[in-house]
Amino acid sequence: MIRGRKDAVRVVNRTRGIVLGDKVRTASTLRSRIVGLLGTAAIADGEGLWIVPCRGVHTLGMRYPIDVAFLDPRGVVDGILEGLPPNRIGRLFRGARGALELRSGTLAATGTVPGDRLEFEGGGPA
Repeated sequence: MIRGRKDAVRVVNRTRGIVLGDKVRTASTLRSRIVGLLGTAAIADGEGLWIVPCRGVHTLGMRYPIDVAFLDPRGVVDGILEGLPPNRIGRLFRGARGALELRSGTLAATGTVPGDRLEFEGGGPA
């Protein structure tokens, strides 16, 4: 189980017609963005965390790798980090509005690449 708002949304890669996650929570407060996935044991299939605003992430103190898709204000993937290992600092994406953290391997399995357009269903990002 991941932390974040109680309401979960579904994230769809509209470019590829595939679901990236159907239990994606939002971290939009200062506290929820700082805590993120810290203290969690893993991300289950279909889970994720949308951090907004966000231009860069880290995995300091985490126990597992993650995939991260950085989205611009239109929902277009600006950049990705695949399999970001624990205790690392990822690069910054200056054009990003937010970061979508997913289970490691999700981006490769769905073919998600920069330029793809993602859409949030069931509440949308904050």
